[in-house]
Amino acid sequence: MSPAEHRDVPYRFPGATATAAVSAAHGDLASGESSHVTVTVAGRIMLFRPQGGAAFADLRDWTGSIQLYASAGETERFDEFVRLGLGDWVGATGEVIRTRRGELSVKVADWQLLAENRRGFGDKWKGVHDVETRFRQREVDLWANEGVRETFLLRSRVVRALRQNLDGRGFVEVETPVLQAQAGGAFARPFITHFNSLHADFVLRVASELYLKRLVIGGFERVYEIGKDFRNEGLSPTHNPEFTVLEAYQAYADFSDMTSLVEDLVYQAAIATGGEGIITYQGRRVDLTPPWRTLTVEEAIREVTGAECHLDDGLAALRARAGELGVPVEERWGPGKVLTEIYERTTEHGLWDPVHVVDHPVEASPLTRRHRTKPDTAERATSVLAGREISETYSELVDPVDQRARFVAQAAERAAGDDEAMTVDEDFLRALEHGMPPTGGIGIGIDRLVMLLTDKATIREVMLFPALRPEADRPGEAKPGDGG
Repeated sequence: MSPAEHRDVPYRFPGATATAAVSAAHGDLASGESSHVTVTVAGRIMLFRPQGGAAFADLRDWTGSIQLYASAGETERFDEFVRLGLGDWVGATGEVIRTRRGELSVKVADWQLLAENRRGFGDKWKGVHDVETRFRQREVDLWANEGVRETFLLRSRVVRALRQNLDGRGFVEVETPVLQAQAGGAFARPFITHFNSLHADFVLRVASELYLKRLVIGGFERVYEIGKDFRNEGLSPTHNPEFTVLEAYQAYADFSDMTSLVEDLVYQAAIATGGEGIITYQGRRVDLTPPWRTLTVEEAIREVTGAECHLDDGLAALRARAGELGVPVEERWGPGKVLTEIYERTTEHGLWDPVHVVDHPVEASPLTRRHRTKPDTAERATSVLAGREISETYSELVDPVDQRARFVAQAAERAAGDDEAMTVDEDFLRALEHGMPPTGGIGIGIDRLVMLLTDKATIREVMLFPALRPEADRPGEAKPGDGG
Protein backbone atom coordinates (compact mmCIF):
# COMPACT_ATOMS: atom_id res chain seq x y z
CA MET A 1 0.00 0.00 0.00
CA SER A 2 1.48 3.35 -1.02
CA PRO A 3 1.47 6.36 1.35
CA ALA A 4 -1.16 8.04 -0.82
CA GLU A 5 -3.53 5.09 -0.45
CA HIS A 6 -4.00 5.03 3.33
CA ARG A 7 -5.34 7.45 5.86
CA ASP A 8 -3.07 9.31 8.23
CA VAL A 9 -1.84 7.01 10.99
CA PRO A 10 -3.10 7.92 14.47
CA TYR A 11 -1.04 9.52 17.25
CA ARG A 12 -2.24 6.85 19.67
CA PHE A 13 -4.20 3.62 19.64
CA PRO A 14 -5.58 2.93 23.13
CA GLY A 15 -7.52 -0.06 24.37
CA ALA A 16 -5.73 -2.93 22.65
CA THR A 17 -5.84 -6.32 24.38
CA ALA A 18 -2.78 -8.57 24.27
CA THR A 19 -3.24 -11.49 21.90
CA ALA A 20 -2.15 -13.91 24.63
CA ALA A 21 -4.96 -12.60 26.85
CA VAL A 22 -7.50 -13.05 24.05
CA SER A 23 -6.31 -16.62 23.49
CA ALA A 24 -6.42 -17.42 27.20
CA ALA A 25 -9.95 -16.03 27.62
CA HIS A 26 -11.40 -17.90 24.63
CA GLY A 27 -9.33 -21.04 24.48
CA ASP A 28 -12.37 -23.28 25.01
CA LEU A 29 -14.36 -21.82 22.10
CA ALA A 30 -15.49 -24.62 19.79
CA SER A 31 -14.92 -24.67 16.02
CA GLY A 32 -17.50 -22.59 14.19
CA GLU A 33 -18.64 -20.82 17.38
CA SER A 34 -18.83 -17.09 18.14
CA SER A 35 -18.00 -15.67 21.56
CA HIS A 36 -20.22 -12.60 21.19
CA VAL A 37 -17.30 -10.69 22.72
CA THR A 38 -15.73 -7.76 20.88
CA VAL A 39 -12.03 -7.02 21.37
CA THR A 40 -9.40 -4.70 19.94
CA VAL A 41 -5.94 -6.05 19.11
CA ALA A 42 -2.83 -4.49 17.60
CA GLY A 43 0.41 -5.76 16.13
CA ARG A 44 2.25 -6.67 12.91
CA ILE A 45 0.83 -8.59 9.98
CA MET A 46 3.09 -11.62 9.72
CA LEU A 47 1.18 -13.75 7.18
CA PHE A 48 -1.50 -12.60 4.73
CA ARG A 49 -3.88 -14.75 2.65
CA PRO A 50 -6.51 -12.93 0.52
CA GLN A 51 -9.16 -15.35 -0.77
CA GLY A 52 -11.67 -13.57 -3.01
CA GLY A 53 -14.22 -11.88 -0.77
CA ALA A 54 -12.33 -12.79 2.41
CA ALA A 55 -8.83 -12.32 3.79
CA PHE A 56 -6.93 -13.99 6.61
CA ALA A 57 -3.95 -12.44 8.36
CA ASP A 58 -1.78 -13.50 11.29
CA LEU A 59 -1.37 -10.56 13.64
CA ARG A 60 1.53 -10.80 16.09
CA ASP A 61 2.23 -8.68 19.16
CA TRP A 62 4.90 -9.24 21.79
CA THR A 63 2.77 -11.77 23.69
CA GLY A 64 1.76 -14.03 20.81
CA SER A 65 -0.40 -14.02 17.71
CA ILE A 66 -4.01 -14.33 16.59
CA GLN A 67 -5.71 -14.61 13.21
CA LEU A 68 -7.62 -11.71 11.72
CA TYR A 69 -10.59 -12.67 9.53
CA ALA A 70 -11.90 -9.94 7.21
CA SER A 71 -14.78 -10.18 4.75
CA ALA A 72 -16.04 -7.91 2.01
CA GLY A 73 -19.51 -7.71 3.54
CA GLU A 74 -18.57 -6.98 7.15
CA THR A 75 -15.15 -5.28 7.24
CA GLU A 76 -14.85 -1.52 6.82
CA ARG A 77 -12.64 -0.52 3.84
CA PHE A 78 -12.16 -4.16 2.85
CA ASP A 79 -10.60 -3.15 -0.46
CA GLU A 80 -7.86 -1.31 1.46
CA PHE A 81 -7.45 -4.14 3.96
CA VAL A 82 -6.54 -6.64 1.24
CA ARG A 83 -3.75 -4.32 0.06
CA LEU A 84 -1.98 -4.44 3.43
CA GLY A 85 1.61 -5.66 3.27
CA LEU A 86 3.60 -8.10 5.35
CA GLY A 87 5.00 -6.31 8.36
CA ASP A 88 2.44 -3.51 8.45
CA TRP A 89 1.29 -2.53 11.95
CA VAL A 90 -2.49 -2.77 12.26
CA GLY A 91 -5.10 -2.24 14.96
CA ALA A 92 -8.32 -4.22 14.51
CA THR A 93 -11.64 -4.44 16.33
CA GLY A 94 -14.11 -7.27 16.05
CA GLU A 95 -15.81 -10.28 17.57
CA VAL A 96 -13.76 -13.24 18.80
CA ILE A 97 -14.72 -16.38 16.88
CA ARG A 98 -13.27 -19.77 16.08
CA THR A 99 -13.40 -20.63 12.40
CA ARG A 100 -14.71 -23.93 11.10
CA ARG A 101 -11.07 -24.95 10.63
CA GLY A 102 -10.43 -24.33 14.31
CA GLU A 103 -8.49 -21.05 14.16
CA LEU A 104 -9.20 -18.60 16.98
CA SER A 105 -9.79 -15.31 15.16
CA VAL A 106 -10.91 -11.73 15.44
CA LYS A 107 -13.68 -11.11 12.90
CA VAL A 108 -12.63 -7.66 11.76
CA ALA A 109 -15.35 -5.03 11.76
CA ASP A 110 -13.09 -1.98 11.78
CA TRP A 111 -9.34 -1.57 11.48
CA GLN A 112 -6.64 1.08 11.39
CA LEU A 113 -3.21 1.14 9.77
CA LEU A 114 -0.73 2.10 12.52
CA ALA A 115 2.55 1.96 10.58
CA GLU A 116 3.60 0.83 7.14
CA ASN A 117 6.50 -1.56 6.60
CA ARG A 118 8.50 -0.24 3.65
CA ARG A 119 11.28 -2.82 3.76
CA GLY A 120 11.35 -6.58 3.54
CA PHE A 121 12.14 -8.75 6.57
CA GLY A 122 13.72 -11.82 5.02
CA ASP A 123 12.25 -14.20 2.45
CA LYS A 124 8.48 -13.80 2.88
CA TRP A 125 8.90 -13.85 6.68
CA LYS A 126 10.54 -17.26 6.71
CA GLY A 127 13.28 -15.80 8.81
CA VAL A 128 16.53 -13.88 8.51
CA HIS A 129 19.55 -16.16 8.64
CA ASP A 130 22.43 -13.88 7.67
CA VAL A 131 24.31 -13.34 10.93
CA GLU A 132 25.46 -9.86 9.99
CA THR A 133 21.90 -8.78 9.23
CA ARG A 134 20.52 -10.38 12.39
CA PHE A 135 22.85 -8.53 14.76
CA ARG A 136 23.08 -5.27 12.85
CA GLN A 137 19.32 -5.02 12.34
CA ARG A 138 18.07 -6.51 15.59
CA GLU A 139 14.67 -4.89 15.04
CA VAL A 140 14.32 -7.21 12.02
CA ASP A 141 15.68 -10.25 13.86
CA LEU A 142 13.17 -9.79 16.69
CA TRP A 143 10.22 -10.09 14.32
CA ALA A 144 11.53 -12.44 11.66
CA ASN A 145 13.04 -15.19 13.80
CA GLU A 146 11.09 -17.23 16.32
CA GLY A 147 12.52 -17.26 19.82
CA VAL A 148 14.70 -14.16 19.60
CA ARG A 149 12.29 -11.92 21.47
CA GLU A 150 11.81 -14.64 24.09
CA THR A 151 15.56 -14.69 24.73
CA PHE A 152 15.57 -11.01 25.62
CA LEU A 153 12.39 -11.21 27.67
CA LEU A 154 14.11 -13.99 29.63
CA ARG A 155 17.18 -11.79 30.03
CA SER A 156 14.95 -9.16 31.61
CA ARG A 157 13.60 -11.76 34.03
CA VAL A 158 17.13 -12.82 34.96
CA VAL A 159 18.11 -9.25 35.87
CA ARG A 160 14.85 -8.78 37.78
CA ALA A 161 15.47 -12.00 39.74
CA LEU A 162 18.99 -10.88 40.68
CA ARG A 163 17.68 -7.52 41.87
CA GLN A 164 14.86 -9.06 43.89
CA ASN A 165 17.24 -11.52 45.54
CA LEU A 166 19.70 -8.81 46.57
CA ASP A 167 16.97 -6.37 47.60
CA GLY A 168 15.49 -9.10 49.79
CA ARG A 169 18.85 -9.47 51.53
CA GLY A 170 19.00 -5.78 52.39
CA PHE A 171 21.35 -4.67 49.60
CA VAL A 172 20.92 -1.16 48.20
CA GLU A 173 21.21 -0.52 44.47
CA VAL A 174 23.34 2.48 43.45
CA GLU A 175 24.88 4.06 40.38
CA THR A 176 28.54 5.02 40.11
CA PRO A 177 30.37 6.96 37.37
CA VAL A 178 30.81 5.38 33.97
CA LEU A 179 33.10 8.21 32.86
CA GLN A 180 36.15 8.14 35.16
CA ALA A 181 39.42 9.99 35.52
CA GLN A 182 41.39 6.71 35.53
CA ALA A 183 40.67 3.04 34.98
CA GLY A 184 40.67 0.75 37.98
CA GLY A 185 39.17 -2.38 39.44
CA ALA A 186 40.26 -4.85 36.76
CA PHE A 187 43.03 -5.88 34.41
CA ALA A 188 41.85 -4.24 31.19
CA ARG A 189 42.71 -1.76 28.46
CA PRO A 190 40.24 1.13 28.67
CA PHE A 191 38.51 3.22 26.06
CA ILE A 192 39.83 6.79 26.27
CA THR A 193 37.91 9.97 25.52
CA HIS A 194 38.56 13.68 26.03
CA PHE A 195 36.54 15.76 28.48
CA ASN A 196 36.51 19.14 26.72
CA SER A 197 35.29 21.24 29.65
CA LEU A 198 37.96 19.86 31.97
CA HIS A 199 40.70 19.75 29.28
CA ALA A 200 41.54 16.21 30.39
CA ASP A 201 41.41 12.66 29.11
CA PHE A 202 38.88 10.40 30.82
CA VAL A 203 38.12 6.69 30.40
CA LEU A 204 35.01 4.56 30.24
CA ARG A 205 35.05 2.41 33.34
CA VAL A 206 36.45 -1.09 33.18
CA ALA A 207 34.80 -1.94 36.53
CA SER A 208 32.68 -0.25 39.19
CA GLU A 209 34.64 -1.86 42.04
CA LEU A 210 36.61 1.04 43.51
CA TYR A 211 33.65 3.42 43.71
CA LEU A 212 31.45 0.75 45.30
CA LYS A 213 34.11 0.05 47.91
CA ARG A 214 34.23 3.75 48.70
CA LEU A 215 30.51 3.53 49.41
CA VAL A 216 31.15 0.68 51.87
CA ILE A 217 33.68 2.93 53.57
CA GLY A 218 30.99 5.61 53.63
CA GLY A 219 28.59 3.34 55.50
CA PHE A 220 26.67 1.46 52.79
CA GLU A 221 27.11 -1.97 54.35
CA ARG A 222 25.39 -3.86 51.52
CA VAL A 223 25.55 -2.25 48.10
CA TYR A 224 25.29 -3.35 44.49
CA GLU A 225 25.23 -2.03 40.95
CA ILE A 226 24.10 -3.58 37.67
CA GLY A 227 25.61 -1.64 34.81
CA LYS A 228 27.83 -1.45 31.79
CA ASP A 229 31.59 -1.86 31.81
CA PHE A 230 33.84 -1.22 28.81
CA ARG A 231 37.11 -2.93 27.93
CA ASN A 232 39.02 -2.12 24.76
CA GLU A 233 39.64 -5.71 23.75
CA GLY A 234 38.84 -8.07 20.93
CA LEU A 235 35.62 -9.89 20.11
CA SER A 236 35.02 -13.57 20.80
CA PRO A 237 32.08 -15.89 21.49
CA THR A 238 32.30 -14.86 25.17
CA HIS A 239 33.65 -11.28 24.91
CA ASN A 240 32.12 -7.99 23.82
CA PRO A 241 33.86 -4.68 24.59
CA GLU A 242 30.65 -3.35 26.18
CA PHE A 243 29.08 -5.76 28.65
CA THR A 244 26.85 -5.89 31.72
CA VAL A 245 28.09 -6.76 35.20
CA LEU A 246 26.56 -7.13 38.64
CA GLU A 247 28.96 -6.07 41.39
CA ALA A 248 27.96 -6.35 45.04
CA TYR A 249 29.81 -5.71 48.32
CA GLN A 250 28.87 -6.79 51.82
CA ALA A 251 30.53 -5.51 54.98
CA TYR A 252 31.57 -8.03 57.63
CA ALA A 253 31.66 -10.88 55.06
CA ASP A 254 34.48 -12.73 53.31
CA PHE A 255 34.85 -14.56 50.02
CA SER A 256 33.32 -17.80 51.34
CA ASP A 257 30.15 -15.91 52.28
CA MET A 258 30.07 -14.39 48.82
CA THR A 259 30.53 -17.70 46.98
CA SER A 260 27.40 -18.93 48.77
CA LEU A 261 25.63 -15.78 47.61
CA VAL A 262 26.72 -16.41 44.00
CA GLU A 263 25.37 -19.94 44.15
CA ASP A 264 21.98 -18.73 45.36
CA LEU A 265 21.81 -15.83 42.89
CA VAL A 266 22.48 -18.13 39.92
CA TYR A 267 20.21 -20.91 41.16
CA GLN A 268 17.30 -18.58 41.93
CA ALA A 269 17.72 -16.80 38.58
CA ALA A 270 17.36 -20.17 36.85
CA ILE A 271 14.23 -20.96 38.86
CA ALA A 272 12.71 -17.51 38.34
CA THR A 273 13.06 -17.75 34.57
CA GLY A 274 10.98 -20.90 34.38
CA GLY A 275 13.84 -23.35 34.59
CA GLU A 276 15.04 -25.79 37.20
CA GLY A 277 18.22 -26.33 39.12
CA ILE A 278 19.40 -28.73 36.44
CA ILE A 279 19.64 -27.24 32.95
CA THR A 280 21.00 -28.34 29.57
CA TYR A 281 23.62 -26.19 27.89
CA GLN A 282 24.82 -27.02 24.37
CA GLY A 283 23.59 -30.58 24.78
CA ARG A 284 25.27 -31.19 28.15
CA ARG A 285 23.79 -31.28 31.63
CA VAL A 286 24.67 -28.58 34.17
CA ASP A 287 23.47 -28.98 37.77
CA LEU A 288 23.22 -25.53 39.39
CA THR A 289 21.97 -26.84 42.72
CA PRO A 290 24.03 -25.50 45.66
CA PRO A 291 26.49 -26.20 47.11
CA TRP A 292 29.04 -26.21 44.30
CA ARG A 293 32.37 -27.95 44.66
CA THR A 294 35.67 -26.15 45.25
CA LEU A 295 39.08 -26.73 43.64
CA THR A 296 42.34 -24.86 44.06
CA VAL A 297 43.97 -23.47 40.91
CA GLU A 298 46.60 -26.19 41.17
CA GLU A 299 43.98 -28.95 41.62
CA ALA A 300 41.98 -27.66 38.64
CA ILE A 301 45.06 -27.70 36.38
CA ARG A 302 45.84 -31.25 37.45
CA GLU A 303 42.23 -32.39 36.91
CA VAL A 304 41.97 -30.99 33.38
CA THR A 305 45.51 -31.38 32.04
CA GLY A 306 47.11 -33.98 34.29
CA ALA A 307 50.04 -31.61 34.87
CA GLU A 308 51.46 -30.80 38.28
CA CYS A 309 51.89 -27.03 38.70
CA HIS A 310 52.63 -25.54 42.10
CA LEU A 311 53.23 -21.94 43.03
CA ASP A 312 56.07 -22.91 45.35
CA ASP A 313 57.85 -24.79 42.55
CA GLY A 314 59.50 -21.49 41.64
CA LEU A 315 59.64 -19.39 38.52
CA ALA A 316 61.99 -21.58 36.48
CA ALA A 317 59.98 -24.74 37.01
CA LEU A 318 56.69 -23.00 36.19
CA ARG A 319 58.16 -21.51 33.02
CA ALA A 320 59.30 -24.95 31.96
CA ARG A 321 55.87 -26.44 32.67
CA ALA A 322 54.20 -23.65 30.71
CA GLY A 323 56.42 -24.48 27.75
CA GLU A 324 55.45 -28.14 27.97
CA LEU A 325 51.77 -27.13 27.92
CA GLY A 326 52.21 -24.73 25.01
CA VAL A 327 51.52 -21.62 27.07
CA PRO A 328 53.59 -18.57 26.06
CA VAL A 329 55.02 -16.50 28.91
CA GLU A 330 56.66 -13.10 29.06
CA GLU A 331 60.05 -12.39 30.61
CA ARG A 332 58.74 -9.95 33.22
CA TRP A 333 56.13 -12.31 34.64
CA GLY A 334 56.56 -13.73 38.11
CA PRO A 335 55.49 -17.24 39.18
CA GLY A 336 51.96 -16.12 40.11
CA LYS A 337 51.30 -14.66 36.69
CA VAL A 338 52.75 -17.73 34.96
CA LEU A 339 50.52 -20.06 37.02
CA THR A 340 47.50 -17.89 36.25
CA GLU A 341 48.26 -17.96 32.54
CA ILE A 342 48.57 -21.76 32.60
CA TYR A 343 45.19 -22.03 34.32
CA GLU A 344 43.39 -19.62 32.00
CA ARG A 345 44.78 -21.07 28.78
CA THR A 346 44.60 -24.79 29.55
CA THR A 347 42.09 -25.41 32.29
CA GLU A 348 39.13 -23.05 32.63
CA HIS A 349 37.46 -24.21 29.41
CA GLY A 350 37.67 -27.81 30.61
CA LEU A 351 35.64 -27.26 33.80
CA TRP A 352 31.98 -28.04 33.10
CA ASP A 353 29.98 -28.56 36.30
CA PRO A 354 29.83 -25.54 38.64
CA VAL A 355 33.05 -25.11 40.57
CA HIS A 356 34.70 -22.39 42.63
CA VAL A 357 38.40 -22.20 41.74
CA VAL A 358 40.30 -20.79 44.72
CA ASP A 359 43.84 -20.01 45.90
CA HIS A 360 44.71 -17.65 43.04
CA PRO A 361 48.18 -16.11 43.32
CA VAL A 362 48.41 -12.70 45.00
CA GLU A 363 50.38 -11.47 41.98
CA ALA A 364 47.23 -11.86 39.86
CA SER A 365 44.86 -10.49 42.52
CA PRO A 366 45.88 -6.90 43.31
CA LEU A 367 42.63 -5.90 45.06
CA THR A 368 42.19 -9.01 47.20
CA ARG A 369 43.31 -9.89 50.74
CA ARG A 370 46.05 -12.43 51.17
CA HIS A 371 44.86 -15.86 52.24
CA ARG A 372 44.84 -16.06 56.02
CA THR A 373 46.96 -19.26 56.02
CA LYS A 374 48.59 -19.22 52.54
CA PRO A 375 50.22 -15.80 52.16
CA ASP A 376 51.28 -16.26 48.51
CA THR A 377 47.65 -16.75 47.49
CA ALA A 378 44.58 -14.54 47.73
CA GLU A 379 41.14 -15.13 49.20
CA ARG A 380 39.52 -15.11 45.78
CA ALA A 381 37.28 -17.58 43.99
CA THR A 382 36.55 -17.77 40.28
CA SER A 383 33.22 -19.50 39.69
CA VAL A 384 33.20 -21.49 36.45
CA LEU A 385 30.16 -22.97 34.71
CA ALA A 386 30.15 -24.84 31.41
CA GLY A 387 33.77 -24.00 30.69
CA ARG A 388 33.69 -20.26 31.30
CA GLU A 389 34.07 -17.86 34.18
CA ILE A 390 30.68 -16.63 35.37
CA SER A 391 31.72 -14.69 38.48
CA GLU A 392 34.51 -13.66 40.82
CA THR A 393 34.31 -13.44 44.61
CA TYR A 394 36.79 -11.83 46.98
CA SER A 395 37.75 -11.05 50.51
CA GLU A 396 38.45 -7.42 49.68
CA LEU A 397 41.81 -5.85 50.48
CA VAL A 398 41.21 -3.28 53.23
CA ASP A 399 44.79 -2.38 54.26
CA PRO A 400 45.79 0.91 52.56
CA VAL A 401 49.52 0.19 52.97
CA ASP A 402 49.28 -3.21 51.30
CA GLN A 403 46.97 -1.76 48.64
CA ARG A 404 49.44 1.01 47.81
CA ALA A 405 52.23 -1.54 47.41
CA ARG A 406 50.06 -3.59 45.07
CA PHE A 407 49.17 -0.51 43.02
CA VAL A 408 52.84 0.46 42.76
CA ALA A 409 53.68 -3.03 41.52
CA GLN A 410 50.89 -2.74 38.97
CA ALA A 411 52.15 0.65 37.82
CA ALA A 412 55.59 -0.87 37.30
CA GLU A 413 54.02 -3.59 35.14
CA ARG A 414 52.26 -0.89 33.14
CA ALA A 415 55.48 1.04 32.67
CA ALA A 416 57.10 -2.18 31.43
CA GLY A 417 54.51 -2.47 28.67
CA ASP A 418 51.42 -4.14 30.18
CA ASP A 419 48.65 -1.78 29.10
CA GLU A 420 46.06 -3.81 31.07
CA ALA A 421 47.83 -3.26 34.40
CA MET A 422 46.35 -0.86 36.94
CA THR A 423 47.64 2.52 38.05
CA VAL A 424 47.94 4.07 41.50
CA ASP A 425 44.51 5.41 42.46
CA GLU A 426 45.14 8.06 45.11
CA ASP A 427 41.44 8.78 45.62
CA PHE A 428 40.76 5.17 46.50
CA LEU A 429 43.83 4.94 48.75
CA ARG A 430 42.71 8.07 50.61
CA ALA A 431 39.30 6.47 51.11
CA LEU A 432 40.90 3.27 52.47
CA GLU A 433 42.82 5.35 55.00
CA HIS A 434 39.48 6.30 56.56
CA GLY A 435 39.02 2.62 57.39
CA MET A 436 37.20 -0.13 55.53
CA PRO A 437 35.58 -2.97 57.49
CA PRO A 438 36.10 -6.60 56.48
CA THR A 439 34.19 -6.89 53.23
CA GLY A 440 33.28 -9.53 50.67
CA GLY A 441 32.68 -8.71 47.04
CA ILE A 442 31.27 -10.37 43.95
CA GLY A 443 31.18 -9.67 40.24
CA ILE A 444 28.81 -11.64 37.99
CA GLY A 445 28.84 -11.36 34.20
CA ILE A 446 25.17 -10.91 33.30
CA ASP A 447 25.69 -11.67 29.60
CA ARG A 448 27.45 -14.97 30.27
CA LEU A 449 24.83 -15.95 32.84
CA VAL A 450 22.07 -15.30 30.30
CA MET A 451 24.00 -17.32 27.70
CA LEU A 452 23.92 -20.25 30.10
CA LEU A 453 20.23 -19.93 30.99
CA THR A 454 19.11 -19.48 27.36
CA ASP A 455 21.46 -22.11 25.89
CA LYS A 456 23.23 -19.66 23.56
CA ALA A 457 26.73 -20.38 22.28
CA THR A 458 27.79 -16.77 21.60
CA ILE A 459 27.49 -13.59 23.62
CA ARG A 460 26.08 -11.71 20.62
CA GLU A 461 22.90 -13.81 20.85
CA VAL A 462 22.08 -12.34 24.28
CA MET A 463 23.04 -8.71 23.62
CA LEU A 464 20.43 -6.67 21.79
CA PHE A 465 23.03 -4.62 19.91
CA PRO A 466 26.49 -6.24 20.08
CA ALA A 467 29.61 -4.46 18.85
CA LEU A 468 30.00 -4.59 15.08
CA ARG A 469 32.31 -3.02 12.55
CA PRO A 470 30.81 0.25 11.18
CA GLU A 471 28.73 -0.48 8.14
CA ALA A 472 29.34 0.98 4.67
CA ASP A 473 26.59 0.95 2.06
CA ARG A 474 26.48 -2.59 0.74
CA PRO A 475 25.59 -3.34 -2.90
CA GLY A 476 22.07 -4.62 -3.33
CA GLU A 477 20.82 -3.52 0.09
CA ALA A 478 17.18 -2.45 0.12
CA LYS A 479 16.70 1.30 0.31
CA PRO A 480 13.72 3.13 1.83
CA GLY A 481 10.71 2.90 -0.44
CA ASP A 482 11.68 -0.46 -1.95
CA GLY A 483 8.67 -2.09 -0.25
CA GLY A 484 8.52 -5.42 1.54
